Order: sequence, then structure tokens, then C-alpha cells
Amino acid sequence: MAANAIKKVMPMLDRVLVQRAESMAATEGGIVLPEGARSKMMQGTVIAVGPGARNNKNEHITPLIKQGDRVLLPGYGGTRVKMEDGKEYILFRESDILAKYE
Repeated sequence: MAANAIKKVMPMLDRVLVQRAESMAATEGGIVLPEGARSKMMQGTVIAVGPGARNNKNEHITPLIKQGDRVLLPGYGGTRVKMEDGKEYILFRESDILAKYE
């Protein structure tokens, strides 16, 4: 069912749907961190990519990011989207994504 919920979402233009990586629930020493003390992860996985922005000639500009890429995200921004599977995803513009890495 989770896969079906994601397949229903097609980002528009240069938007990218990202699933943020989970933050650590405990330190390396084994101390459990409460929800409020956990830092936001600045990385995630691309779930879906729109067809790309349009230039002055009304042609699509092919996105540099593709589904499955791991990306570095800004600390703020994006639009939070809660899916039927109960997970939260974030929509960013492609230009807001800081970098992709392997």
C-alpha cells in the first residue's frame, strides 16, 4: 500500500519529493535522545521528480536529480506532505537541494 501512495504523487515542474533520513534515536554511547533533542537530518532520498522547469522557449529543462538519488537538504524550507502510509515527505524545488552524493 505504501508504494501505491507514492505512485499517486507526481511532482510538478522542478519539484522533488524527498524522504528525509531518520535522525539518531540514541548516541553512540547508548544514551536515548528524546524527540525534542534530536537534530534534523540534513540528508534524504529522492522519491519522485517532476518533469523539470520550463525555459523562455517553453521547453522543459531536464532535472539533474533522479529518483533514488541521495541528497543534502537545507535546514529550512520545503513543503511537508503526509501520505496514506503515515510517513512524512518533503517537496523541494530542485534548486533548493544543496547537493547529491553517492
